[in-house]
Parts: sequence; C-alpha cells; structure tokens
Amino acid sequence: MAIPVLTIDGPSGAGKGTVSRAVAKKLGWNYLDSGSIYRSLAIAVLKQGVDLADESAIVSVAQTMALEFDCHDELVVRLDGVDITAKLGLESTGSTASIIAALPEVRRVLLQKQQDFKQLPGLVADGRDMGTVVFPDAKNKVFLTASAAERAKRRYKQLIEKGNDANLPRITTEIEERDRRDSERKNAPLAVAGGALYIDSSEMTLDAVIEEVLNLIR
Repeated sequence: MAIPVLTIDGPSGAGKGTVSRAVAKKLGWNYLDSGSIYRSLAIAVLKQGVDLADESAIVSVAQTMALEFDCHDELVVRLDGVDITAKLGLESTGSTASIIAALPEVRRVLLQKQQDFKQLPGLVADGRDMGTVVFPDAKNKVFLTASAAERAKRRYKQLIEKGNDANLPRITTEIEERDRRDSERKNAPLAVAGGALYIDSSEMTLDAVIEEVLNLIR
C-alpha cells in the first residue's frame, strides 16, 4: 500500500508548522517538522562551539546527535535526552540553521532521517524542500508563503508573548536575509515544487489556510 504524503514548503515564518500540525491532527497522519531537525543540529553545533565553516565537524555532530520528536499536542523535541523545544524558536538558532542547511554534506546526512518519517497512515511534511527534494513523488504539495513584513510582525508578536526581547526592524531584515540565502543556495534552494498549490497567507486567517489545504487532500 502506497503511503500518502502531503508536503508543505515555504519561507521562514509563513505558518507552515501551525498549519501542518493542524492538518496532520485532522487527518490522523504522522508529522515531520524538517526545520526542527536542522534547528536541533544548530543548537547542538552552537552548544559544542563548532566552527560554522567546518562542514566535516558539523556532519559529525549530525551523525551522532540523538533526536526525539513528540507531536501529540504541541511539538516537543529532545536532543540527547534534553528538552530543547524552548530554544528552537530563538533567532540565533534559526540563523545558524539556515547557514548549516546550505551545506551539501549536512543535507545528505539529514535526508534519510527525514525520509524515515514516511509511515502509515500518511505523512504531513513541513519544510523548505519537502516537495522538491525530500519527497519529490508526493501527490499533494503546497507552497505556503506571506510577505516578509507580515511574517516579521507574526514573529515579533510570538517573541513578545513569550516574554522575549524583540526588535521588529531587525527581525524583518533577518527574515529578508534568510529568504535570500535559502533561495540562492546551490543545494536544494527554496522553490515552488511543480504542481504545488500556492497559498499566500498574508491576508488569510489560519482556519482559512487549513481548510484550503484539507480541500486539496479531499
């Protein structure tokens, strides 16, 4: 029996995680947050003080890190047995993840870890290259985006609500820089997969986006 896969790709802050988790829960499918895999590696690399220019050292960390995902309600991620969920959303984590995600050998090592999530009854995979590289044969693909200004406002609101310091202009600049880096990288750049449903959520409610994605599956 073929295992159905829904890929939801898009830039940072587009709401992929929230939409993907909601859709997976409604369908009763498994969920893959590929960004958390890269962010977890970023946390491990920063903790060990690895030089971001040393690809072989980063690959070594990727090969040895032990990750656990608990996605029953909110996503909980454990790195080597320690809950690192609170660190996943930090700007330093995201920026580092974007840098190491551009390294070809790192992507190769983490590719199989992601593909292992494809299990019955189905998988909702959220990331940058799920529909183009990791699951190119998926029958259902979505590209979810929003303007950089709107994504920055959402990110700013999240950080403030969690009691973190935040600077809206700096967040906007960082998002624009990350978009450029993700789109221009030679290995698996951010791109709209062939046949993907394109959704711009800038003016949409969360429920409307979820319903549009569910309609694709139906």
